[in-house]
Amino acid sequence: MKIVAICGVGVGTSGILKVNAERVLDRLGIDADVTASDAAHIDEAAADAQVVLTSPELVDRIGRTNADVIVVNNYFDLEELEQKLDEALG
Repeated sequence: MKIVAICGVGVGTSGILKVNAERVLDRLGIDADVTASDAAHIDEAAADAQVVLTSPELVDRIGRTNADVIVVNNYFDLEELEQKLDEALG
């Protein structure tokens, strides 16, 4: 399974979201490859992804995708992330 964390530039917040998603997936016992990317390269990054993680302000920039788009309001809230990933993947 491939999960892509998206932010505006692809460095800071997507990196935080990537690390926190890996922690949550480990808790849930789900094996996935989590990568970080910027919104400008979403077409490439999410071409074969099953899940895209992003903030509310970037949802419109994602465009058409077959992946489940999960909107994360607080990248530091592991409970929010766990709930949303569990609903999508569990």
